[in-house]
Amino acid sequence: MDLEYPDDLRYLDSHEYVRLDGEIATIGISAYAIEQLGDIVFLELPEVGDAIEVEEAFGAIESVKAAEDLVTPVSGTVVDRNEQMIENPEQLADDPYGDGWLLKVRVSNIDNDLDNTLSASEYQAQVEGED
Repeated sequence: MDLEYPDDLRYLDSHEYVRLDGEIATIGISAYAIEQLGDIVFLELPEVGDAIEVEEAFGAIESVKAAEDLVTPVSGTVVDRNEQMIENPEQLADDPYGDGWLLKVRVSNIDNDLDNTLSASEYQAQVEGED
């Protein structure tokens, strides 16, 4: 399977991504992470209005193989969460960078938060070096 690494995203080495649109950040997990997890059976996300802090766990994802914490690349307030993915987590694999987003966050301090993220090419080099 050819994995995508969209250039408009920033990535964490724990496989979450962030897409910025003004002060709103869309957070999800990479196609690589979904492929590694296998069949996803459970997704836990914070409520709208919850505050999240950069590099802290904001939820959990479980597959038939593993359970992992989800780590946020930015600090801010949750303004939306993907109820469709919570109800049907197996659909994350269908479109991880589109319909498979997890959270939308109003970012509180974007300049410093992205210091620890990777570009698409840096992330691709890291994960493909793991194979």
